[in-house]
Amino acid sequence: MSPVLAGVLQLLALVAALALVHRPLGEYMARVYTSQRHYAPERWIYRAIGADPNARMRWPAYLRSILAFSAVGVLFLYLLQRLQGHLPGSLGFASITPDQAFDTAASFVSNTNWQSYAGEQAMGHLVQTGGLAVQNFLSAAVGMAVAVALVRGFAGSRTGELGNFWADLVRGTVRILLPLALVGAVVLVACGVIQNFAGIHEVGQFTGGRQQWNGGAVASQEVIKELGTNGGGYFNANSAHPFENPTPFSNLFEIFLILLIPLSSTRTFGRMVGSIRQGYAILATMATIWLGFTALMMWTEFAHHGPALQAAGGAMEGKETRFGIGASAIFSVATTLTSTGSVNSFHSSYTGLGGGIQLLGMQLGEIAPGGVGSGLYGMLVMAVIAVFLAGLMVGRTPEYLGRKIGTREITFAACYILVTPALVLGFTAVALALPTPVHSMSNGGAHGFTEILYAYTSAGNNNGSAFAGLNADTQWFNTTTALAMLLGRFLPMVFVLALAGSLAGQQPVPETAGTLRTEKPLFTFLLAGTILVVTGLTYFPALALGPLAEGLAS
Repeated sequence: MSPVLAGVLQLLALVAALALVHRPLGEYMARVYTSQRHYAPERWIYRAIGADPNARMRWPAYLRSILAFSAVGVLFLYLLQRLQGHLPGSLGFASITPDQAFDTAASFVSNTNWQSYAGEQAMGHLVQTGGLAVQNFLSAAVGMAVAVALVRGFAGSRTGELGNFWADLVRGTVRILLPLALVGAVVLVACGVIQNFAGIHEVGQFTGGRQQWNGGAVASQEVIKELGTNGGGYFNANSAHPFENPTPFSNLFEIFLILLIPLSSTRTFGRMVGSIRQGYAILATMATIWLGFTALMMWTEFAHHGPALQAAGGAMEGKETRFGIGASAIFSVATTLTSTGSVNSFHSSYTGLGGGIQLLGMQLGEIAPGGVGSGLYGMLVMAVIAVFLAGLMVGRTPEYLGRKIGTREITFAACYILVTPALVLGFTAVALALPTPVHSMSNGGAHGFTEILYAYTSAGNNNGSAFAGLNADTQWFNTTTALAMLLGRFLPMVFVLALAGSLAGQQPVPETAGTLRTEKPLFTFLLAGTILVVTGLTYFPALALGPLAEGLAS
């Protein structure tokens, strides 16, 4: 079987599996977030944290709860790393330095999982399992809660209430993430992913040194890092490491986990707003962009010119032979179009145009299908922008799902789409202008520029993948990427919740003959075009200086 055919068949199998679970999982999540019942374990949690799950929150209260909860998470994870050397389960590793501890705490709480360290050489079992893995669950649940709050804004009627953050957080964790992670971990263990608390042991010797590995609860962390679109690897090689991703089947299953909740959440959206067809329109937009990017990535990696690449059947540098080009390309697009950031191949070794596709995927805002929760609310904000543009073209007051999109709503949506580019391009410009940060670059020219641009694109969009070739373990990059991650996560949430509150306070307007039919294919194309045009106008100059220049020169 040719490598191209193998890649296409894997893609088709993935699409079939996602289609199979889309309806049942989406319906189940809708029932979870609309249920009035609290299970016994959930009531115990509410009592422990002193929360009233039945209290209704407006958007300022909802936002304050998110910020307070996340601030506590950053502080806890920071202290856990700083005290690692004095705690059990450290495997003899020293405590993490202040700047790296801050960077890592900000990274995992913001659902980014950017790692400027090698996990197997820095983090013991307690930090990995009791700190990082726990935040993988909680940060994903926060994103899902914000998405549900925005959906309630569209579905509500003049109440201004968005639900209860604590109830949404606990339900998302207990009823959705934990059961799915349990099943997924069992599958990964069956595939050969390790799950133990073994210490450091020597596995071989070679000229001039020894090779050592430590074990760990890898399967339980691997499953939530993909399912929660987190991405932080137990090992430095991430999902290219055989202890995390040993077989082609485990690789395909991990891609399935990455896309599972973001795509199924469109069904949840449709059910909660009372129109399944609206959910299908959002799903169609996500799927169109995802499949288009995947096809482009496979084409550029398989068909890139050059005798060495042709002899290898494509651009095999930096890719695992057990996966091949097709599976690596599918994984790469899935992880950069979502907020996952896990990698099964070396992104810096992709062709120039392949690296550009990875960058553009993150720069779209990771909304196709995007991260857990963040993909859905990002896509709905872009839908508001698309409806507004359509209204300008026909001279009619824009409406979406029975809500008028006025000055207040479009201001919140515009602020949402401007925050991340300002962070990414601003930090990139400052890093290139100062003398010290550029010393971390291992390459010059267009590729070196792409290393810096990729780092801040990954941090600002809460992706977490690394282009590699950049020494990010410096005080400058640990501090600035942490700031980019925190601001890139929570500032957009401010505008999303403000938009949700504004929508929830409106009286629904009846549909008329002049109302834009947002469940039709025409709106799907309008929405996809809006996303590409807005992103292109924002990032094209930077992309032209980096991956496009490199790709055209090669």
